[in-house]
Amino acid sequence: MFRIALITTAAAMFVVGQPASAQQLACTNRSEVVSHLSSEYSEEPVALGIANNGGVIEILSSKAGKSWTIILTMPNGVACMIAAGESWESLPRILKAGPTA
Repeated sequence: MFRIALITTAAAMFVVGQPASAQQLACTNRSEVVSHLSSEYSEEPVALGIANNGGVIEILSSKAGKSWTIILTMPNGVACMIAAGESWESLPRILKAGPTA
């Protein structure tokens, strides 16, 4: 879970921290992005979180983990593909005894 939070935070900071001229993001309606990733790569959402800018960060992956994509959806419904790659691997959740963070 910490790894996912770290990845989503880093991805959100990358998008926000880049000047507009350096951003080469593919953005459109979220439903179109998710439909495309599902039909072309068999990817489905596997994790999500709320970014500080109010957007929703989602990680989509194929069942076998062959491909993955990170998207950021803003409150107006526009989603941008932030990163994509291969060989996604989910980590098991480890329960710790003691106070929660």
